Formats: sequence, C-alpha cells, structure tokens
Amino acid sequence: MGPEALRASVQDFVRRFGLLAPDRTPCGAALPPATAHALLVILGADTPPTQNDLADALALDKSNVARLCSRLERAGHVVRAIDVEDRRARRVQLTAKGRRLAKRVDAKSRARFDAVFAALPADRRTTVIDALNALTTAIDSWEREAA
Repeated sequence: MGPEALRASVQDFVRRFGLLAPDRTPCGAALPPATAHALLVILGADTPPTQNDLADALALDKSNVARLCSRLERAGHVVRAIDVEDRRARRVQLTAKGRRLAKRVDAKSRARFDAVFAALPADRRTTVIDALNALTTAIDSWEREAA
C-alpha cells in the first residue's frame, strides 16, 4: 500500500459519504456543507467567533468566509458586529433563526455519525478514529511545510 491507495481510499470516502453535493450536507440537511459547518462552529463556540476564527476552523480563506457570512446574514441566520477589542475584526453570532437551524443540523449530523459509528466493528472504532486523526495531522504538517 502506498500513496495511490491512500488517494483512492480518500476519494472513495468523500464520494460515498456525500461530500460532493454542493447543496446538501452528508447528513441530509438542505444546505451547502460549508454553511452547515459554519453554523456548527458558531453554535459550538463559547463566545461568538470572529470571521478569522471561522476561516481557521473551516480551513477556508478569509474572502470565502466573508462571502459565506454575508449569505448567512442575508438569510437571517447570523449577525455580524465589530469586535470591541479589535475594531478590524467582525464577530459572528447566531440569530434565533440561525440557532434553530444550527441545532437541527447538529442533530442530523449526530444521528448520521451515530449510525456510521454503530456500523463500524467495535474492535476497529478506535483504529478508525486514530487513523483519521493521523491523516489530519499529516495534512496539517504538509500544508505548513508547503507554505
């Protein structure tokens, strides 16, 4: 097994999990995946994140996150406000409508992952999670070296 096997496995996973649909999350929410992930990051934050925090969490560039936040704001899911400590930063906070949507997406996501986790053989669950964490670490390392 080598890099080609890794490539084929990741591509197959991406396709089968439903990550290529531009207007539907793998858990079935009728939202673009980046929108769903942004809502979940904001929902899970202790304090409203800045747009830069979102860019880091989503591994997207700042201009894409700014456009994403504009769409979320126009839809009434978030409000943006200038950060009182750093006037250059904008904090993103869920509205009541956005919080309801984020909670629905979170529930669907948890249900999907509960089902996938349950379908994994019990003796392989830790191995799968460890492998995904190792893959993420390798990607982060490669990106730092490439930059």
